[in-house]
Amino acid sequence: MIKSTFSIKDLENLSGIKAHTIRIWEKRHHLLEPDRSETNIRVYNLHALQKILNVSYLKNTGMKISAIATLSNEEIEHRVRTQAESAHQHNLRLQELKLAMVNFDENLFNNVYEAELSQKGFDKVFYDLLIPLLEELGSLWQTNTINIAHEHFISNLIKQKLLIQTQVLDSRQESLDSPTYILFLPENEMHDLGLLFLNYRLRSAGFHTIFLGASMKLDTLSFFQRNGQNPTFVTFITVQPTSKKLPKFLKKFNSKVNQAPLVLLGTKTADLDQEILTPNQKVFKSIEHAMNYFEEQLQSI
Repeated sequence: MIKSTFSIKDLENLSGIKAHTIRIWEKRHHLLEPDRSETNIRVYNLHALQKILNVSYLKNTGMKISAIATLSNEEIEHRVRTQAESAHQHNLRLQELKLAMVNFDENLFNNVYEAELSQKGFDKVFYDLLIPLLEELGSLWQTNTINIAHEHFISNLIKQKLLIQTQVLDSRQESLDSPTYILFLPENEMHDLGLLFLNYRLRSAGFHTIFLGASMKLDTLSFFQRNGQNPTFVTFITVQPTSKKLPKFLKKFNSKVNQAPLVLLGTKTADLDQEILTPNQKVFKSIEHAMNYFEEQLQSI
C-alpha cells in the first residue's frame, strides 16, 4: 500500500529539515497545516511532503524561509522548476526520486532517470544520483520512514537500468588479452547492485566477465579452474558473511578454489584486518580503486 500519511519525523528524514525547525515554521510562517490524531500528534499528507521537499530544495539554493513563506504553493512549484534549469537541478532530481519511492511511482522514476541519462550518460547518473539515493535508503529504512517494500521497489528499478546498460555492451568486442573475472556473492548475500555495476564497468572497459549473481556456494567455484584456467574471482560483501565470520570465509575460499585470485569489495570488508589476507586476496574501498587495479593487471600481461 502506498504510504499516504507521514509523521513530522518522516518529513525530517525525507527532507533533511529538523522536526523542531518544521514546528517553528508552522507557528511563525504557517508553512504547513497538519492534521491531528486523536492524541494530538501531527499527521501530514502527500501534499505536505511535496511542499516540504520543495521548501528544502529552495532553502538549499540560498532562498530565505521568510521569502519562501510568502509564496503560494503554485509559486513555490514555479520557483522550483525555474531553479531546476540552473546548477541546482541535481538536488531537485534526488528529491523527485525520493518522492517516486514513497509513492511507488515508476513513471516519475523513469522520467527523472531518462532526463538525467540524456544529459550526463549512465556512469555519471549512477555515481551522482543513484548511489546517493541508495545511501539515503539505508537511513530512511532504519528510521522506519520507509519499509522494505520501498527499498525493493527502488533497488529493482535501478537493477533494470543496470541490466539494460550491460546488455548494450554485449555487442562490444572484448579485449583479446583480457583475463576472465568471475563475479559472485557469498551464500545468503542478496545485495547485488554493486556487483552488477562492477560487471557493467568491467565489460565497458573490454574485460571478459562471467556474472553468477547472489548466494553462491564456494564449492561450485572450482568448476571454473578446469582445463588450466585461472580466473580472478570478485565478490561484494554487504551483509553476509558477517565481520566475525569473514576470516573463516576467506580461509574456506582458498581451500575450495586452490588459492585463486580473489578481489573483495563492500561495507563488510571496510574494517577487515589486512593481516589475515593471503597474497591472492585483495580488498578495495571502491569500484574505482578496483577498476584501476584490473586495468594495471591487463597492462602487465
